[in-house]
Amino acid sequence: MKRHTGARSYADECKFIKRIDGTSFQIDKGFVPGMNVPGKFYANKRLETLMFDELKLHVQRGESGFLPAVKQIANVASLPGIVKRSVAMPDVHAGYGFAIGNVAAFDMSDPKAVVSPGGVGFDINCGVRLLRTNLLEKDVKPLQERLAQALFDHIPVGVGSKGIIPTTAKDLDEALEMGMDWSLREGYAWVEDKEHCEEYGRMLNADPSKVSRRAKKRGLPQLGTLGAGNHYAEIQVVDEVYDKVAAKKMGIDTKGQVCVMIHSGSRGLGHQVATDALTVMESTMARLGLSTNDKQLACAPINSKEGQDYLSGMAAAANYAWVNRSSMTFLARQTFAKVFKSTPDDLDMHVIYDVSHNIAKIEEHMVDGKLKKLLVHRKGATRAFPPHHPLIPVDYQTIGQPVLIGGTMGTCSYVLTGTDKGMKDTFGSTCHGAGRAMSRNRSRNTLDYKQVLDRLGKKGISIRVASPKLVMEEAPESYKNVTDVVDSCHAAGISKKAVKLRPLAVVKG
Repeated sequence: MKRHTGARSYADECKFIKRIDGTSFQIDKGFVPGMNVPGKFYANKRLETLMFDELKLHVQRGESGFLPAVKQIANVASLPGIVKRSVAMPDVHAGYGFAIGNVAAFDMSDPKAVVSPGGVGFDINCGVRLLRTNLLEKDVKPLQERLAQALFDHIPVGVGSKGIIPTTAKDLDEALEMGMDWSLREGYAWVEDKEHCEEYGRMLNADPSKVSRRAKKRGLPQLGTLGAGNHYAEIQVVDEVYDKVAAKKMGIDTKGQVCVMIHSGSRGLGHQVATDALTVMESTMARLGLSTNDKQLACAPINSKEGQDYLSGMAAAANYAWVNRSSMTFLARQTFAKVFKSTPDDLDMHVIYDVSHNIAKIEEHMVDGKLKKLLVHRKGATRAFPPHHPLIPVDYQTIGQPVLIGGTMGTCSYVLTGTDKGMKDTFGSTCHGAGRAMSRNRSRNTLDYKQVLDRLGKKGISIRVASPKLVMEEAPESYKNVTDVVDSCHAAGISKKAVKLRPLAVVKG
């Protein structure tokens, strides 16, 4: 099957999309050819308008150019072995193959069920880590500019940035296999950091031999680097506490308390792993006679050699990302210790949690009243397991898994917790951030970087950025409102608001 090119009017397209309730919509079968399950997306009134405007523009253009997110959600629903529904979070926007914000689960017991690199994305295990401190805003304010500069100096940023963590080819292979266990062995992590990390910072099915030489070459100099794009390190303060019990459990229940948020992934290594897998899977599909609605949805049966090789390589890239965030945690701790003439331990710089939002993992979920083993793809979506789930840390058992939602440059971020409803409705998933509302190209052509910087300055936010071009691309105007996104998830009951964080300083590539 090729891309659906039926010349339906916008009104006819909308007949397939039905409101379920105040926070979600269903995409009925027939919206695109071959749908095995319906689609579903979450949105409030403002976000809903963005979704439908994108579809309208697509129809007006004669269905050329980028597919709108709503079509991508439906195309994913057409993949072999998918169960229940193809789900999209309120921050959803068009991506490669899968929309960014799309969650889809595939039945491991179905021999036809597939794994698709487009359902994980190019930045494998892009994710967010949050560290707390015992500092208050009043302690940091007099040193804010110095602290922002020190963080910028300590953490290598930007497209071609190289890490300062000494790494040999042998070290890299070990890091790919061991994940945070490597960081722990080398002295870049604390023992308790692992406890507060998804998968304890290590996917056990990782196989460095399934990562190409080119990917390793790209990854070797980049360990412990932030990168560019939407990645950042932010100094933040607790601005509002919605759930006092959850906030206390996480140790961030004091307004004005200072935290550090790090958002990064697997850098060039992960990108190459995805690129290599897509090339292999395109030829696999031709050999097996597999077809999809969109060639960007290249895939292979989960249990095929190609499917297993990708999952082993993806797991190694995920381990790389955890080592990367651990290395930057080490550098952030050193920065604070130096500026405040203290130690990271005395500053209480503990990891609250580390979440992934570009990953595929084998999990158990209820499907039609039966517990099934599924391969859950989360692309631009965050795992959000409920209270008492066996895979979340002991100290968070009563509140649910912490979920870290990064805002855009200069806007607030949130800490949420997972819910039972999310487990049932979205395979234990929620949003991951604000989600783009304007293309990078349009942002560069529309916004002026000096005006963006001035606005941030007026808010009292220190900014250090390697590229002025990036300021326009990552300006708040380029994104959906993160509060709309988080409130939609909270209203839908798929995650619960715990804490709101406000930025003091932003470091970007």
